[in-house]
Order: sequence, then structure tokens, then C-alpha cells
Amino acid sequence: MKNNILLISLTITLLALPNMSKAQNDKIDRARQLQMHNEIPGDVYLPADPQRQLTSPAYRFESSLFYTTQVNINSNGENILNDAANEPSMAIDPLNTGRIAIGWRQFDNVGNNFRQAGYSYTNDGGESWTFPGVINPGVFRSDPVLEADNQGVFYYNSLTSSGGNYFCRVYKSDDGGASWDLGTSAQGGDKQWMEIDKTGGLGEGHIYSFWTSYYSICYPGHFTRSTDGGDYYEECISVDGNPYWGTMAVGPDGELYIAGAGFDDGIVVVRSDNANDPDAFVAWEYYTQVDMDGAMMAGPDVNPGGLLGQASIAVNHAPGSGLGDVYVLASVARLTNGDPGDVMFAKSTDGGLSFGAPIRINDDFSNSNTQWFGTMSVAPNGRIDVVWLDTRDAPTFSPLYSALYYSYSLDQGETWSDNELLSESFDPHLGWPNQEKMGDYFDLISDNDNAHLAWSNTLNGEQDVYYGRINPVITGNSSIEAENPIIALQASPNPCRGNARLTYRLAKSAHVSIIISDILGREIANLVNETQTAGTHSIQLTDNLIGNGIFFCRLTSGKYSKTIKLVGLE
Repeated sequence: MKNNILLISLTITLLALPNMSKAQNDKIDRARQLQMHNEIPGDVYLPADPQRQLTSPAYRFESSLFYTTQVNINSNGENILNDAANEPSMAIDPLNTGRIAIGWRQFDNVGNNFRQAGYSYTNDGGESWTFPGVINPGVFRSDPVLEADNQGVFYYNSLTSSGGNYFCRVYKSDDGGASWDLGTSAQGGDKQWMEIDKTGGLGEGHIYSFWTSYYSICYPGHFTRSTDGGDYYEECISVDGNPYWGTMAVGPDGELYIAGAGFDDGIVVVRSDNANDPDAFVAWEYYTQVDMDGAMMAGPDVNPGGLLGQASIAVNHAPGSGLGDVYVLASVARLTNGDPGDVMFAKSTDGGLSFGAPIRINDDFSNSNTQWFGTMSVAPNGRIDVVWLDTRDAPTFSPLYSALYYSYSLDQGETWSDNELLSESFDPHLGWPNQEKMGDYFDLISDNDNAHLAWSNTLNGEQDVYYGRINPVITGNSSIEAENPIIALQASPNPCRGNARLTYRLAKSAHVSIIISDILGREIANLVNETQTAGTHSIQLTDNLIGNGIFFCRLTSGKYSKTIKLVGLE
């Protein structure tokens, strides 16, 4: 294929130059990473037998800050053992926000890397989910990207690979993701992304897609659009700056932005002002290299077969001083301090022509923790939401354990809220489906009240996909104080070998008690019995406090309490 010839030629040329600059050495790394990171069929298809499936309780967690529930479940709402699911994407019906669909890479057998286009849907805002199966049983599919238009039609962009060629198909659903049509050929290639114009202007309903040029069905082209609701996708064109591993956004006037990694450090942002004109040949106004004080990476320790994360781009649609501001965010390996992964943010106030200095969102002080899968969205009122996975709470014997964190900005990214711990820590290396990764991305959609998250984790002891809903009001978006003073309680690691750290957050000062009991309810220890101030607190459990077995930790604050299960290992 042309793309393979290009990559081989590029690598040989670069290796032949011994006195390269740092940027040129980075280009070698990127070329090698691009060759390594692509979706190809590996194992043969092994169909699952529903009659022989083993199950366990599905994971579900709810607090005043965060609600999350597993979506790849059987008809009884149970977790399906020995499968795997990752790389989720989500669509929400703007006409009925209780209708949500999530798609993901579905692995029917954890020992087999053959993946398919899995999906699940809800009609009650995420309280209950239905997982009918996959769109094309037995067909290799990967890299799901879901979107919805203003009419409530859902679109599912799915990659497949055959004979060394990469191409995409987009499926449509008129019933909130419960069923899908036969799909339409949409050009495509590896690591595609999709965006729909919902501005109500000239480009209303246009569907845009781009992907990695080196793995393209129409090389050197790596962009297409549909101007007729997905019935036909135009011939491919190239994108200036050649971005990859990225996302797209549409501005208030229908201008189209693409962000992704480039062959220099940082992020490439590309803009088109006429993609919304159905009669125009799409042209690119300019592309800008954005300094993020870091580089997007493939093969990090936390996700060795995948990415540190994709580039996120979003545009502020809220009336006021921030209207039209362009925001970019990514988890990057830092250049100035050698940190393996920080969540970095940059802002443009001139339509993407220039960007300010990058800002670090994660507020830990270590240069050794990894913040990965940084993901951003912007609410209609201008609130910027960011989530990521974070190893800061990992135990010394399992330094890659990761937990979900969140932060927001109310002033166009000038300042950010304290980082909020949303989940327990988990081992991202559990349940690999015969490939060393937990996917490459999460998906986040914000409204004025909540941030909706499609994410994956191993909280159930294997890779599963989850819907999450974050309530930013509890973290300080308004002066309303939470009635329940307990925000969160978690143990990390869990399971543990007696040396877990308990972390909890209080919304207001209160008298607090923390009691550890065994499975029979007998008290093992009373760790706290005092009045404590609002904020985050932690306690390190001693090595001999809990042994092998099941224990419970109960936190009581005033008339409210929260209990979590602790699993002790020998």
C-alpha cells in the first residue's frame, strides 16, 4: 500500500541522518509509533455462546458527586464474565436527553483480540441499560465514534480492516440506539473521528470525519463529509498539518476545527471556514502548532499497546466574552520536567490562529505520576469539564493503578477547580483481551447541569464499559451546599494486602467516625471519631489491620453514612 511505502521511506530517510535536531528525532519516534499503533485483525472470530456465559454482579456506584453504572451487561443486568470491552463513545438525543447510546470495542472472549461493534442504550437517563449485542456479528470492527444530530438521529462510525486496507462505515439509528441500519460507506481509516454540525446554520446536519492519513482507504486523503444526513460521503481530501489521534469541533458560525498530534511536539489545530457550505470544495484556512509543553504518545506504561490519550478540541458557544474561544487539551509526556503524563490545556481567543501558554490541569506535585486519557467537553453555558485517569493514589507495589479524576473551569479556562476524585483505583492491566491496552480514549458530553461520561475500567476485575454522570454543582459551580456532607469514600488499592489508603471528602465540617468491621459485622477498628473540616482527608491502614477476606469500612458524618467493601489478600 502507498501508506506503508511512505512510512518505510520516511523511516529510512530519517535514520540516514545522524546529526538530527531534537524535532527530527521526535519525527522518528512518531513514525515508529504510527507504524506500531494501528488496528488490524489478529485472532479469528470465536462466537460467544449465551447459554454458557458465566455472570457476576454488575458494578454500580453513586454519590452526590458521581454516578456510574456498567453498560455491557446481560438481560438480567449482570456482568458477563470472561469478555472485555473498551474504547467507548456516546451519543445523547438533544430532543430527549434520557435517550443515550454507547458504543465500544466488544471482545466476546478475553483470550481473543477479535473485536466487534458493541453497543448499549438507555431510555431513562442511564439508570438502566440494554445490551443487544453487536452491529455486525462476526465482522471485525474497531474505533467506535458515536454522535447525534439535532433531530435525534444517532450515528455510529466504525472502522474495519481487510486485506491491509482500512475503511469506515457509518450506521444510523432512529430509535435512540436500539437498532441500527445497514450503514453507509464513509471512506475512512485508522483512528477516525466524527463530528456533526448542530449550529442551526448553513451547515446544519453536516457530518465531518477525519483519520490518520497513513492508514487511509484513500491515501493521501484523510477527510470526508456528508451534506445529506449520511446518505453519501464525499471523496477524500487531505488535511493541512496532517493531524492524527485527534477530535473535531464546530464553532458558533459553523467553522470546523480539527485537532491532533503532528510531527512536531504539541498539537496541530486546523480550521476551515467553508466546510459548512454544501456547494463549496472544503478548504483549510490555516493550521497552528500549539505548544503543550509535551508530546502525545503511544505505548505508555499504563497502556502499553495503546495511547496516552487523544487530543480534545472544543469551542465555547456561550454568549459573552468567551464566545468562539477554542480550547485544546491532551495528556502529554512533558518536555520540561520529564513527567510521563500530565493533562495540559491551551486556549485561543482568535479563532485558533494563536494559543496562549499551556496550563496543567492535574494538581498533584509529583513528576512521576501519570495522568492519562485526558478528555474535555464544554457545556452550553461555557463550563469546561475535564476528566482523566490518574496514578497519584496508586500503592508503591502497584504504581500503575489508576483512578478517575475531574476538574472544571467557569472562566474560559483561566482558573480550574480542585481536582476531584471520582472513583476507586483499579488495575488498568487487568482483563487485556489478548492485547496490551484498555483502548485509546473516553468520551465526554456536557450540558448545563451535568457532564456525561463514557469510560472503561476494571473495577469488576475485568475490562468493562460504563456510563458516568458528574454533578458539577456539588463541586462548587453554585453556592448551594450539598445536604449530604459525605462526597466520596474510596480505598486504594482495593483489593489490598493490608496497606490500603482510605481517602474521603467532606462537603462541610461535621463529626466523623470511620469503623472497619468484618463480614459478620464485628468491629475490627475505630479509625476516626472526631470533628473534621470540609475537604479531602486520608488514612493509611496499618499492615496488620485487615487480613485475608471481606471487610467493610463505614464512614458516618452526622446522620449520613457511606460503606464500602474492602477485600484483603494474603
